[in-house]
Amino acid sequence: MKVDDQRDGSRELIVAALIRLGLIGPGKAVAMAQLTGGVSSDIWRVDLPGGPVCIKRALPRLRVAAHWEAPIERNRYEYEWLCIAAEAVPGCVPRIMGRTDDSFSMEFKDLPVWKVVLRDGKADRDFAGAVGMCLRRIHDATAASSEIAARFPTDAIFRAIRIEPYLIATSRRHPDLAIQFTGLAERTAATKECLVHGDVSPKNILVGSEGPVFLDAECAWYGDPAFDLAFCLNHLLLKCLWVPAASHAFLQCFDALVEAYGPDTPLERRAASLLPALLLARVNGKSPVEYLDATAQQHVRHTAIPLVAQPPTTLEEVRRSWQRSLT
Repeated sequence: MKVDDQRDGSRELIVAALIRLGLIGPGKAVAMAQLTGGVSSDIWRVDLPGGPVCIKRALPRLRVAAHWEAPIERNRYEYEWLCIAAEAVPGCVPRIMGRTDDSFSMEFKDLPVWKVVLRDGKADRDFAGAVGMCLRRIHDATAASSEIAARFPTDAIFRAIRIEPYLIATSRRHPDLAIQFTGLAERTAATKECLVHGDVSPKNILVGSEGPVFLDAECAWYGDPAFDLAFCLNHLLLKCLWVPAASHAFLQCFDALVEAYGPDTPLERRAASLLPALLLARVNGKSPVEYLDATAQQHVRHTAIPLVAQPPTTLEEVRRSWQRSLT
């Protein structure tokens, strides 16, 4: 995580949250710095006598070019996801310290971000496999649980921050594919199998010595695990255009993540058909990736559009099509 010393109006709100959490007393001076890079929350590092902590406060409007609002109660569900994931896979999230109505605190982890590691061309298939294994364990630990499902009544939130900006918004840019995108949106919304993170991106995964550490579960939802799998694999494919010299290694990471996640034919079919739509969404949806130039964006469209029109049934089909497009 990068630290930025810029101060804004959120500082006072974060101080108030620290007091409510019992981490500092009223009037107590504390060193704190705003962390950069987030579009959906204010995130601050706070240096306490016992060590640094991270405070996160959800924003009602995301910092992106398009008008994109999201309910701030997602903060509560992110906190809940982190607590459940910590039980399912100990060590896979930072230690959680407490929450208020709009904020929560957790241990500050001074670890490399997977996105930065990939940007530098360092693609470790074992680490990618560990990501897949952790995801599968969290999904399996929460599968078919009416108790956990009841703790995440987040269908409206997930629609607002995932289905609408990624699938519905992209369908407006590609009206000839509207039927396919609408079908994916409806199927995803209707599938209720386990607890889903919703934003399994390399920017939200820290590279720890004992394995991945997951962050930013603001999209937490009881729904379709195929979304998590496809969302993460999507980023590994896009990185091939960002760092072409490492494309072969990124594809090996793709393979390792799929293998570690494990076979599940119905889930794989859903992930395979969703993946090309997410590829297209990252150049024509509300949240395009920032690192692809116009040529790379056109490459994504050229490869993804036929796969959205005629959906693949296996992830290997998507991988082969992507690899052919790179040659």
